[in-house]
Amino acid sequence: MSLNGTCLNATFKCNSGLILPLVNESIWSIEFRAILYLIGLLWSFMAVAIIADTFMCAIEVITSKTTEVKVARPDKEEGFEIVQVRVWNDTVANLTLMALGSSAPEILLSIIEIVSNNFHAGALGPGTIVGSASFNLMVIIAVCVVGIPDGEFRKVKRMKVFGITAFFSVFAYGWLYFVLLGTSKNKIELWEAVITFAFFPLLVMLAFLADKDYCGKKKVKDDRLEIELGNATEDTALMKQPTTEDERMKDVVSAFMKTLDKPEKLSEDDASNIAALQLQDETPHSRAWYRVKASRDLFAGQRIQPRLNENLQKVLRSGSTSQLADIAHENGTAVTGPQRVEVDQILSTIRLTTAIEFDAVSSSVMENCGTVKLIVVRHGDLSKDATVSYETIDGTANAGEDYIASSGVLTFKPKESRQTIEIEIIDDNVWEPDETFFVKLSLPDGDVNANDDSDYVSLGRKVINQITIINDDEPGTVEFTKPSFLVKESVGTSYIPIQRTNGADGVVEVEWKSTDLTAKEGKDFTGRSGKVTFEHGEDEKNIELPIINYRKTKKDENFQLTLLSASGGASLGHTQKTIVTIVGDDEFDGLVRRIVAKTHLKLSKMKLGSQSWADQFTQAMNVNGGDVENATAGDYVMHFMTFGFKVIFACLPPASIWGGWACFCAALVALIGLTAIISDLASIFGCLINLEPTINAITIVALGTSLPDLFASKTAALQEKYADNSIGNVTGSNSVNVFLGLGLPWLIAAIYWKVKTGGDFDVPAGQIGFSVALYSISAIICICTLVARRHLKIFGNTELGGPVGPKYATGAFFVLMWVLYILLSSLQATGTIAGF
Repeated sequence: MSLNGTCLNATFKCNSGLILPLVNESIWSIEFRAILYLIGLLWSFMAVAIIADTFMCAIEVITSKTTEVKVARPDKEEGFEIVQVRVWNDTVANLTLMALGSSAPEILLSIIEIVSNNFHAGALGPGTIVGSASFNLMVIIAVCVVGIPDGEFRKVKRMKVFGITAFFSVFAYGWLYFVLLGTSKNKIELWEAVITFAFFPLLVMLAFLADKDYCGKKKVKDDRLEIELGNATEDTALMKQPTTEDERMKDVVSAFMKTLDKPEKLSEDDASNIAALQLQDETPHSRAWYRVKASRDLFAGQRIQPRLNENLQKVLRSGSTSQLADIAHENGTAVTGPQRVEVDQILSTIRLTTAIEFDAVSSSVMENCGTVKLIVVRHGDLSKDATVSYETIDGTANAGEDYIASSGVLTFKPKESRQTIEIEIIDDNVWEPDETFFVKLSLPDGDVNANDDSDYVSLGRKVINQITIINDDEPGTVEFTKPSFLVKESVGTSYIPIQRTNGADGVVEVEWKSTDLTAKEGKDFTGRSGKVTFEHGEDEKNIELPIINYRKTKKDENFQLTLLSASGGASLGHTQKTIVTIVGDDEFDGLVRRIVAKTHLKLSKMKLGSQSWADQFTQAMNVNGGDVENATAGDYVMHFMTFGFKVIFACLPPASIWGGWACFCAALVALIGLTAIISDLASIFGCLINLEPTINAITIVALGTSLPDLFASKTAALQEKYADNSIGNVTGSNSVNVFLGLGLPWLIAAIYWKVKTGGDFDVPAGQIGFSVALYSISAIICICTLVARRHLKIFGNTELGGPVGPKYATGAFFVLMWVLYILLSSLQATGTIAGF
């Protein structure tokens, strides 16, 4: 019907709200009023989501309350240990306060509608409850089924609790149809209202008994100390005793840093963000947490989970910090986007490098040898030409008197890994003590190397070789330079020196082996045995042993090295054994401590209900609560649209005072006021465009109040190990909506009419009865489909996720049922088709 054809009387007819309109709108056009009320309605949905965020924070604080319990521990000096036990059972919390917080708009809308209509029934409240239930069960579960990444799955863990809530989610609406069209058609008698409301505590009690497994066969528990935490299964009041939060945080940070190839390239702030995210991913969360997260993500509020940029997400997935290399623009700003890709491609080429160094760090020659030959080796990429310079440097031996000074450039051809430097020794027939000089390697001036690639060639560790001129022609004695060595766990490769004294003539091979002590070969270091070769004139070589870096913050483990034999006539000296001790890296330990401190601070700021009044205003006035670095254009738009609501609601008492109850009561009052406004906006808008109240309720109002639950359930499905927090809470919420959202207002109205007139509460079934019947049929089909998915292999024996084809087929089927529900309910409401 065209709005232009609506008679003028409609302007006066659509002015019957409890609060609205605030001014005389009779002179306004219907079109303008309709657009204005639609914008106001959508805007109010945002306000309700934001105040529901505050409401849920209060509920989280209330239901997270703990009490101290003394548990006998004979191994403790005091004979007992004090543990913190949660007061609220998770199932009870989910079906009471959590359900109230999640479904408060629908429940309050139904109550306000009846009270504002002088205790006469309306169509908006019941229609919203049934419409919201259909959206929850069909659309939200469809999104959860499809949203699980390919190859993953989520199953319901507490099947008994799920079975009870699933049964009641169907039974509740069957009961609703029964009382509307069965026992007393179009009337609600007092006993019916009482029973409808009484089903709520019955549901809570049965779900609690199922959760505790009081009616099932109890499993025998061991004598380990247990404590209830989060949403973990609570078979007793206590569950497995955890480590302290600080220890757990330290373990998570250490474990993450160990996975990185170069943790020093990751800033402490970035590392603490990743650690905080991993801690939250590993921690079970309540229904309130997911609802608050969804609301704040939608409306650019204070994040309760760190947001990682694209580069940090790559680090988290791969454990590689290569994309965090020190690359920046000239002004110091890190390169991102397409430029980042180009830089990474360039880096992948530059990282193919070659290193050049001496084969030994020292050599000894006889004065009459003529020349000394020093071996220079090349490691790494051998595909290109590489050059290195060398020069001699005086020590106690002087150039021109004891040796001929030399300098030059060595050129390694492709695939060439060894070159030799020859230095001439002068024999002067004058007795002198042993004298030394040095040969040093360096990169050529200008670092000109193959293909003008200045970063291709680098120097290794052994860039100086010490040459000792002696008069001894003995092969010498071989031994360790010290009886013990300390190496850091982060050293990479340890170099344990072996010296050759009392002669350096000929080639000598030395065999060695390692013996495990507290350090284990293959776990803490690599190398069971091997050989070290002294070339003629060389007097010091190294045993090279890779140290495996587990990045433990505390470590003091050791192993033993033993020299077994020496060839070429050389003998073993006194120090044939040495102990190598691997010590923890103090730098890594300090890094972990600093990251833990920053992680603790971030998690404290993100904890629900931890804010003060000042924090509330600061977070309300800033996009993302102050995290502007990660803010997107969409975040700024949503923050601008909801800025006023955020500041107004920041005036409410914070959840951190009075155990959350002050915030709970204040937020509830604010919710009542906003729901009353939404009731007026929805009713007047529907009236202005001649939209049937039932259609208005099951579409616009139901979607507006249920969208935050959609995002919350999807997040829970992705982050949780099980499907209880996504599927189970949908079925529980749908049951509570009927027992509280209709049972309570019906009870109030039934008592009112019984006291006032002695009669019953009139509730025309009509359109709502047809809608309830459709939903009940759809709900049975949905529940049966979920059960079939759990038990049939074609679906992967899981409720959420599983094989790609069946997963998407299930999602499409659920959405199709919801579309049919909306279509058939709308056709019946407009009289196009007949009802039951």
